[in-house]
Amino acid sequence: MNQSIVNPMALSGTEPAADDAPAGPQRPVVAIIGGGVSGAATAFHLALANQTPAPEIIVFEPRESLGKGLAYDTAEPAHRINVPAARMSLLTEEPDHFLRWIAAHSATRGDDDALRPDGALFPRRSVFGGYVNAMLQPLVASGAVRHRRCAVVHVLREGPRWSVIGDDGGQTKADIVVIATSHPPPVAPGQLQAVLKDHPRFVPDPTKAGALAGIRPSDRVLVVGNGLTSADVIAALALKGHKGPITAISRRGLRSRGHAPVAQDPAGDFLTDPAFTARALLKNIRSAIRQAALDGLTWHSVIDQVRAQGQALWQVLPVVERQRIVRHLRPFWDVHRFRVAPQVETALDAAIAEGRLEILAGSIAASRIETDAIHCALRLRRCPGTIEKTYDAVVITTGPGHGGILASQPFLAELSHSGYLELDPTGLGLSCTRKSEAIGPVAGVTSSLLIAGPLARGTFGELMGLPQVTDHALFVAAGIADCLLAQTPKAA
Repeated sequence: MNQSIVNPMALSGTEPAADDAPAGPQRPVVAIIGGGVSGAATAFHLALANQTPAPEIIVFEPRESLGKGLAYDTAEPAHRINVPAARMSLLTEEPDHFLRWIAAHSATRGDDDALRPDGALFPRRSVFGGYVNAMLQPLVASGAVRHRRCAVVHVLREGPRWSVIGDDGGQTKADIVVIATSHPPPVAPGQLQAVLKDHPRFVPDPTKAGALAGIRPSDRVLVVGNGLTSADVIAALALKGHKGPITAISRRGLRSRGHAPVAQDPAGDFLTDPAFTARALLKNIRSAIRQAALDGLTWHSVIDQVRAQGQALWQVLPVVERQRIVRHLRPFWDVHRFRVAPQVETALDAAIAEGRLEILAGSIAASRIETDAIHCALRLRRCPGTIEKTYDAVVITTGPGHGGILASQPFLAELSHSGYLELDPTGLGLSCTRKSEAIGPVAGVTSSLLIAGPLARGTFGELMGLPQVTDHALFVAAGIADCLLAQTPKAA
């Protein structure tokens, strides 16, 4: 694929090299739905590809800024990137680009807690969102990328092209559509949603701005879920001065882990003799962790290697084995792979040491409201019967409701009903080919409808970390560039 990319360091404060020719009938249009990191990175790399004529790139994103999306559009000071800044970058060939940008712009000034004792930098998540937006702004200013500040409500096939209609009533004709939307919101388990939906301190989606504002300092809080979002919620409450007791409950009671005490290189080799079953892969990982311990390393080094080789490992596994991993091993993978920032880990450790936080393995059997108090019957794992607990607030942090992806936005439901989209068999995202082309039950493979970012991970495997997301964005952008090049009429 054509991956000739201009060095974006030359873009700082200046307009990028771009095709300034006015849009015309021969200029292809690429519509990218979603302007978070996945969509912004795809637009970024496509705009910098050597294309003649340059495509008209339109990013549909209702937020004011491109590049922030759900993850990085947060003003909450407790929300931090969960890997060191030295490993975050929009540029795959320059992994320290974000770190250098921070230094050049003094982006962590006033945040003394960002720099850790070991020298690693864990800035607030809003800083990374600002970085991605800053990288896109020269492209927007030059007209290489257009930002349509609206949500998409309809995507309709009209002959060889697509009609993309926003909630502002505007209509765009596109040759290629890229779906780069964020995960669907979490889904409250059981009957919690029905019982608590009108309670003033029921928080079904803590990622929304001000979601925790109604929780009072002494409130008894039940956090449903125990992953990264749960950790963020607990750390955010602590920063706001919350002193009440907190219960975090999940099916297995697994808490997200922290980073290794010292930096380590990835260890292990899972590709020379790859596993073809979930059981064999688990055996290989456990064996590598034992060897790492003998070599003076921690499990972190092995999991980092599995992440690095994850997409290749995923490809050799049959679909039934992928499904087995998702069904049985995913919770264990998530708590080791998605590590909390040191600042967040410190907040969790302090809450446990002070007796304010208990972590339970179990589920919610029933709930009811009396006055404003929320009474919950908790069914603990491997314990008979239930125990009764009373709370003042409930926060849902169960992670994205992947099963509801197609119903999460009107245009996705519409594309599903018209046969262009379907869920991936693993349940992790949307079905697509190894070229990221959408697969639908009626349309089959549609080469002009692409899936970018984590919604493609059912096909690609490891596609949640920033390095994998930016790699995939470059891959999708290069595929679009190749497709457009093949469609360009050759000069006589």
